[in-house]
Amino acid sequence: MAKLKAFKGYRPTNDKVKQVASRPYDVLNSSEAREEAKDNIYSLLRIIKPEIGLTPGVDLYTKEVYDKAKSNFDFFKENGWLVQDEEEYLYIYAQTMFGKTQYGIVGCASVDDYMNNVIKKHELTRPDKEEDRMKHVRVTNANMEPVFFSYTAVDEIDSIVGAFVKENNPVFDFTADDGVGHHFWVIKDKHIIKSIIDLFEKLPATYVADGHHRTAAAALVGNEKKRNNPEHTGEESYNYFLAVHFPDNQLTIIDYNRVVKDLSGYSKDEFMDKLKLSFDIEEIGSEVYKPNKLHEFSMYIEGRWYKLTAKPGTYDDSDPIGILDVTILTNQVLKPLLDIEDLRRSKRIDFVGGIRGLEELSKRVDSGEMKVAFALYPVSMKQLIDIANSGEIMPPKTTWFEPKLRSGLVIHELE
Repeated sequence: MAKLKAFKGYRPTNDKVKQVASRPYDVLNSSEAREEAKDNIYSLLRIIKPEIGLTPGVDLYTKEVYDKAKSNFDFFKENGWLVQDEEEYLYIYAQTMFGKTQYGIVGCASVDDYMNNVIKKHELTRPDKEEDRMKHVRVTNANMEPVFFSYTAVDEIDSIVGAFVKENNPVFDFTADDGVGHHFWVIKDKHIIKSIIDLFEKLPATYVADGHHRTAAAALVGNEKKRNNPEHTGEESYNYFLAVHFPDNQLTIIDYNRVVKDLSGYSKDEFMDKLKLSFDIEEIGSEVYKPNKLHEFSMYIEGRWYKLTAKPGTYDDSDPIGILDVTILTNQVLKPLLDIEDLRRSKRIDFVGGIRGLEELSKRVDSGEMKVAFALYPVSMKQLIDIANSGEIMPPKTTWFEPKLRSGLVIHELE
């Protein structure tokens, strides 16, 4: 049932791939991107974070920014830094982190699959970020960055991928500055391509692991193009979007934490008294404390770390949503105490991936930018798939996958 399509990818030349490849747009802010790309004219950040080539402080959502993305993409192609493959291929993208390697199949996923819920989601998206990526896709007419999908592992697919990487050298093979290895193969054999596509057809579903905003944006723009094309056939490239598909048993989810700007009128003591209704609280002190099991949290406020243990009755271990620590935090703290009703739209809350370390939480609180931080125990792949299959939705920013995909290894241009 799941559609996978080969495509004519734009790829960097071998001598420039390490310079072109970048971290994804949503894991670094404009100033970080500007610093990262300052001595590298080839960085894809110049396309996916085009504001770095404009005056600092520019409104990120103005036409000028998106036009800069388009002109930079054109410039990369004109200068031969990105070259399109002559035929439609599938690709294998592997990543190595801390001695563990995960192997993904790069191909195009179907807009219809997204609209018909064959591609299953587990998070709501924030409308402002969704619209931002839609504009980026419309103006550049391309999926610059792949979305991160998963599927229930299939032995036959594992065997094909395993044999291919054993028998063929990668076209790209480098280690990024963060120590993560990136390995990339091109599958040109039409028989192998067909075998993989046929095996995907037997999958009842695929799952958005990371990149819900990019997935929604790519699918919605594809659907727009379909509606606006009176000669639509279904074969156009805009009916598909760029994705890397990893088997579920190879993936790692880490914690995804929350920082909040204020206590919604409470003093610290009043807030702590309210928390005691739902949590057992233990003061840890100035030393960072990381939750080590389900239903355990850590909180940082006014220079001190606290261990919070959810009391029975605040969660439902028999329910795929009710068991989640993000649900407990939302229902017991964020909504009733801190008056954050809509996590997707509220400007009073931000989300911090665990890869930055819990020190990032204390840093943002100590700076005065935020008032309180919460660290959570990560969800599992089984929990994610159970929720997606049930049709339920997690609160936004529940899962953080590592390693992140490098952007720029291959690009899918729309017609």
